[in-house]
Amino acid sequence: MKTSHRGFTLIELLVAITIMAIVAVLGWRGLDTIVRSRVSLNQELDQTRGLQLAFAQMQSDTGHIAKVEDIGRRPVLSVQAGRLTLVRMVFAENQPSRVQVVAYRIEGGLLTRRESIPTRDLKELDTAWLTALGDTATVPAVTLHASIDAMIIRSWVDREWRPAGMEGGTGPGGATIPPTGLEVSLRVRGSPENLVKIFLLGAA
Repeated sequence: MKTSHRGFTLIELLVAITIMAIVAVLGWRGLDTIVRSRVSLNQELDQTRGLQLAFAQMQSDTGHIAKVEDIGRRPVLSVQAGRLTLVRMVFAENQPSRVQVVAYRIEGGLLTRRESIPTRDLKELDTAWLTALGDTATVPAVTLHASIDAMIIRSWVDREWRPAGMEGGTGPGGATIPPTGLEVSLRVRGSPENLVKIFLLGAA
């Protein structure tokens, strides 16, 4: 008795090819989704890491802010919209303490930091301070983050938060009350909420 060997019909082959094509498309879309998710996650991690480094640098600078009485009653802090300028102490091994001016700026979506050369000469400090306020320093700035749309800063003075430009208070007898803390809010591009960090001035 002969056994007949029946092959696939054209319709069966077309159905099989169609199913394989659908499976391939679904697999490709799944892989594409995974790759896109991974790229997005890596970008978010890079942004988070950059913000952590930026806040860590700010904490170091604000923690080492100079005392006005140590530099001849000169200003040590200037706060404006998108601008933070301060005088900080610099300590190095086997060297006397020095001061330098540090300026944070928002420039075209970039959060940058620029520092002057450390010095013990108060005249050089005055020049560095005015240069920083006028944004005329020739020292190149370091970019801390590339996607910051705004930096909002408030000062903690006499038990209340004060907006930029009002970082000093008046005490009894007309004495100036310096701020003891800063609140820095960074608005990251594409993020629905600001990232906020509070710094205690001179805490280091």
